[in-house]
Parts: sequence; structure tokens; C-alpha cells
Amino acid sequence: MQKCLTLLGSTGSIGDSTLDIVARHPDRFSVYALSAQRNGDKLVAQCLRFRPEVAVVGDAQTAARVASALRAEGCKTEVMHGPEALVEVARASQCDTVVVAIVGAAGLAPTLAAARAGKRILLANKEALVMSGQIFMDTVRDNGAILLPVDSEHNAVFQCLPPCADKEAKLLHGGVSKIILTASGGPFRTREPATLVDVTPDEACQHPNWAMGRKISADSATMMNKGLEVIEAHWLFELPGKQVEVLIHPQSVIHSMVSYADGSVLAQLGNPDMRTPIAHALAFPDRVDSGVAQLDLAQIVQLTFEKPDFKRFPCLALAIQAMEAGGIASAALNAANEIAVEAFLERRIGFMAIGEIVDRVLNALPNTSAAALDDVLAADANARRLATGFVTGLTASAPGCSSGCSIHSPLRPS
Repeated sequence: MQKCLTLLGSTGSIGDSTLDIVARHPDRFSVYALSAQRNGDKLVAQCLRFRPEVAVVGDAQTAARVASALRAEGCKTEVMHGPEALVEVARASQCDTVVVAIVGAAGLAPTLAAARAGKRILLANKEALVMSGQIFMDTVRDNGAILLPVDSEHNAVFQCLPPCADKEAKLLHGGVSKIILTASGGPFRTREPATLVDVTPDEACQHPNWAMGRKISADSATMMNKGLEVIEAHWLFELPGKQVEVLIHPQSVIHSMVSYADGSVLAQLGNPDMRTPIAHALAFPDRVDSGVAQLDLAQIVQLTFEKPDFKRFPCLALAIQAMEAGGIASAALNAANEIAVEAFLERRIGFMAIGEIVDRVLNALPNTSAAALDDVLAADANARRLATGFVTGLTASAPGCSSGCSIHSPLRPS
């Protein structure tokens, strides 16, 4: 039976990879809706190729431009704009599968809408789980939605879990002792922390193995991305945080592992290409051609592993602390990081200031309960306000900061 997709974030790297797979299997997949924030030109090209019923953009001006371009080509795709439009296409009856590839907190509302509508959700936006945790998982369960992880690490774990590990099963009862999320270590794995003060956004975004957008590439450089993945794994697989381990694996061939009580460790291997986990989630429980070359084990010189250095990667430590703290801490962590990374990419603060700002926000914002969605949204807004103030303060106290300088504040012990 053909699956009909709403693809949120179609012009990013995940969107590109998803549409590549859709194009390879037109008998299996069709497209109901595509969305982009501002990249109207690319969205127009995608609409002309895949002919969705609806396209969603961030603002009215971009919507008018996209609609005009599509009309000129005789394309009847309806163009909508704004956050409510994302929610509308995520819950629309015309689609059965929602691929969430929007980066950041903007993905929370449409993802929850898809869950409430009982959709099959392919989650590439880790922030939805990081922010709302139990609220999100309860919404999925209570509405009969199906949640499939697209992040390469979580998809790898999913593939290595016992066959009985459905949404009602407890992994510990299936003999799982821990899950091991691998990390490449990013572009600064071997750099001394003192030398990171002057790195530029372009340097931070040069990931050694993966082709990704600038925000997630910067998160990979700080290893905040892996910290967010630890929190996501904690909720997604219903395991205590202490049973989610991070191991640096520079080759990015083993995407993650599951350790069992009998001493077995199962690993998922493959070339570093996001089309593999996307194809797995799109076709699950079937397997289809993803366009990715088969892994040639004879060509792999070595596979190495090391524990992460929290002094080099304080953001990873902060994420683990936020997970352990519970409450609104993870939502505050994510919001503060989004503000800080945006400021770094705009050269308003230095690289090392990202972790400092996140730490300051976590210290300044009281950690309260996250029992309701309003609690999460309030924490997100308050953390953004605080982080914005700290960015302004750092910039004002160090006018030359755009080149990468950083003002150091003590981090809490990891």
C-alpha cells in the first residue's frame, strides 16, 4: 500500500535525502505536503517535481513569491504559511506519514499535532522529545500513533533491539542492559580546548563525515547534538539515563549499539549516509533500496573508540545534567543552545561561549515541573529571553568578540 507523506523541512539535508528515496520508489511513496522556512526557490523546484497538494513556508512574502512561481509553471500546489499551517498539514487526513525534519523547537507543535492525529511519525527532529519528553510519548501512545526514529543513532538502536521491543514492551525485560550512542567527535575531536576560542563558524560546520545543515553541524562540533540525542534516547527507548552511554567512534561506520545482559553487543553498521536510516523508517518493516553503496568491510582499515572528554565538550556534560535534573531543564537547555548557536553562526559570540551561555541559563532559571505543555513552552520562552540577554552582555563586554573570543565562566561538575 502506498504511503502518502507530509515532509516538514523538505529543503534541508534530511528533506533532500527523503525525497531522493521517494523518487526511487514512486510505487511506494507519494507526497501530500512539503514545507520550508525561507528557501522558496528550492521549494518551488521540489513542488514542480513531486506535485504535492500543499506547500508551507514561514511567512506571507515567501508564500506569495512561491505561489507566483508555481502558477507560472502551471502547478496547482496550494501555498500556505506560518506555524498553524505546519500543524494543519501534519494532522491532515490526506497523509498517513509525517516526516519531521524541521530543526529546533519549531518542530514541536506540528509533531504533537501528528501524534494527536495518530499518524506514522518519522522523527528526525530530536528537539520535540528533548523539550516535551513524557508529554510527547504519552501523546503518541494515547492516540495510537507510530513513532519511528530517523536520526542515524536512534534508528541504529531501533534496528538492534529485540523483536519484542514494541511500544508496550520494557527493554530491560528483553535483556537490554544499555544502549551505546556513537559519536564522530566532530571537527575538533583532537583539538586542545584552549585552541577552540578562535574557531570560526565555517570551521565548526566542516563535519568530517556527514553533510548536514549549519545548526546541526555546530551542535556536532560542541557535541551538544549528542547530548540532545542522549535525552531523546532516554525517552524514546524508556531507559534510565545511566543506561544510555556515549562512545566516540571517529569513522562513523558503527552508528550505535545495544548491549545485552548475556554479554552480547549488537551493532548496526553502514556508510555515513542519512538515506539508510530514512529508507529503513519509510519502508519499515520492509527494506528498500536507499541508493547508498554497500559497506565494504575489507576496505575499512580500523574501527576505533574512545570515551568523550567533558572538558573539551562541556555541552555534552550540560545535556546529561539536564536530563538527570528532569523537569523543564531539558527544554531550557535546548532553547538556550538554539539562541547561543545562532549568535555564534552570526559571529556575535565565540565558539566557547555557546556552552557558557547554556550553563548560565540553566543556573539562572529555576527547574520546575514539566507536567503540561504550557510548562514546557514557558520554559522555552524564558530560557530564550535569558540567553538573549547573556549574548548581548557578552557582546557588549567584549566588542571584538565576533572573531571568536569567549568569556569563561565555571561549569558545574559533570
